[in-house]
Amino acid sequence: MANQKRMPVNADHGKRNSKRRYYTYRKASKKSFPLVSDKAPEERVKISFLGGMNEIGKNMTVYEYKDDMFIVDCGLAFPDAQLLGVDLVIPDFTYVLNHFQKVRGVIITHGHEDHIGGLAYLLKQLNVPVYATKLTIGLIKGKLEEHGLLGNVKLVEIKPRDNITLGQFNIELIHVNHSIPDAVGLAIRCPAGVIIQTGDFKIDTTPVDGDMIDLPRFAEFGKKGVLALLSDSTNAERPGTTMSESSVGESFELLFRKARRRRIIVATFASNIHRVQQIMDVAAARGRKVAVVGRSLENLVKVGAELGYLNIPENILIPIDTIRSYADDKLVIITTGSQGEPMSALTKIAMGEHRKVSVTPNDYVIISATPIPGNEKMVSNVVNALMKKGVEVIYENMYDVHVSGHACQQDLKLMIGIVKPKFFIPVHGEQKHLVKHASLAESMNIPVENIFIGEIGNCIELSSSGIKKLPDVPSGEVYVDGYGVGDIGNVVLNDRKVLSNDGIIIVVAAIDTASGYVVSGPDVVSRGFVFVKENEALMQSVQDIALSVIQKHYDSRYHDWNSVKTKLKEEISRYVYEQTKRKPMILPIFMEV
Repeated sequence: MANQKRMPVNADHGKRNSKRRYYTYRKASKKSFPLVSDKAPEERVKISFLGGMNEIGKNMTVYEYKDDMFIVDCGLAFPDAQLLGVDLVIPDFTYVLNHFQKVRGVIITHGHEDHIGGLAYLLKQLNVPVYATKLTIGLIKGKLEEHGLLGNVKLVEIKPRDNITLGQFNIELIHVNHSIPDAVGLAIRCPAGVIIQTGDFKIDTTPVDGDMIDLPRFAEFGKKGVLALLSDSTNAERPGTTMSESSVGESFELLFRKARRRRIIVATFASNIHRVQQIMDVAAARGRKVAVVGRSLENLVKVGAELGYLNIPENILIPIDTIRSYADDKLVIITTGSQGEPMSALTKIAMGEHRKVSVTPNDYVIISATPIPGNEKMVSNVVNALMKKGVEVIYENMYDVHVSGHACQQDLKLMIGIVKPKFFIPVHGEQKHLVKHASLAESMNIPVENIFIGEIGNCIELSSSGIKKLPDVPSGEVYVDGYGVGDIGNVVLNDRKVLSNDGIIIVVAAIDTASGYVVSGPDVVSRGFVFVKENEALMQSVQDIALSVIQKHYDSRYHDWNSVKTKLKEEISRYVYEQTKRKPMILPIFMEV
């Protein structure tokens, strides 16, 4: 580690560096929790992974020692293109609910959706205390209010270096840098030893708020002995170190000058309060007003300002409804949609569908984010739509308008080096991230047999003598669609896929139950399959097949509707596929008269 090169610190950051400080909150509890116990070397702690493994999102980890259990984070993931109509994806809470009597509380590491987004859904079924830092509590309150839970849940505000005792667990919070303030890692003490879970983190030597990651506290635990380290793997593939958030402010200053007399629209992550602060500061310096678009961003600005995490320059913020009253060169619009999400404000603006903001060639759009893997096409569609309207768009790596909130390889190795864990578990990442992070740990002289690469549902038992994999626990994805939670499964999704791909044919007939004669119909209705007026012969043939099947297979004595419907589906599907090579959904509807 002695040969590791340090990133140069820009002289312009002198003032910021002068404010740099480590958190010095009240001293850790004197209650005795052995680090690596000599008296009980075979004490064991269980860890179950209900989210955040082999994926980016819906983080949820469960710690269990005898009759005590607590949860770290409860996030959500956003659906991919295959989950048609699904709004959100949350973890499966079955394992936790099956052991509800053991759960002592939930600790949230920071306020991003992939760490707090599933919390309200859990608390509807399991009312336990929630522990989080000030800003995170503020964002959680907004979630609980939406779900009608605010006032029914015990929310406990905590600070870095505070200690929480949950049964036989004692958890200390450690300040870390991330793309949202008040992020923390955890030092989890129990009779089996000390486990460090970093949460999402980066090492920022010149953070916007002046508060560096508390590396000394991580190092103190490392000197005393750490049983296991669970570390953020998001950027494990990226070499070097992660750039400071402060560098983005310099890029904004340059780009705002380049905009000249054009209106500026900046799209960024709704949760990146430091980014919003820097945009506002540069806008104020250039004599521009700021309007905010997007509900999540509006909520962040409101909560951040109320709690003192966002210092809004006087008279700079204006309602979005008033933007037409200002000249283009006097205005900055901050919006959500940096990932090209179909329903986001930037996408609606780009497609000309936003009710309050429309773009012209005199707009200058800055997308201050890097596409999350899988979102590249959506972002590209938004960029193309804006450019077709004559808008100049700054995106991806054209300028340094975005830096990651996650540690790159050298920072990850530094964390491993100062914590010195006996066992290492990479978390928060896809398989390729976890594997790469594991190889970094191996390069830091952690034996390969002491490294565990897990999957969602895995349950392990940790002791000083090793990692033991236990039978998997109930886990998976629960889909949220409107007010429905978990009522959308594979059957419904498969139906939606069929409907989206090949459409539907509905066959309606009224049948005399006594004689079995078709007294009305069968009528054939098609949606999303073919244009009926241009395929009347095809529709007539389908109608003839339906009539033939009903007359041939309906038995007035047994009224076996299921067998008739099954045969009708088979015959129509076969015929339609022969004629069109398509497989629409066939839906028979019979009425008895």
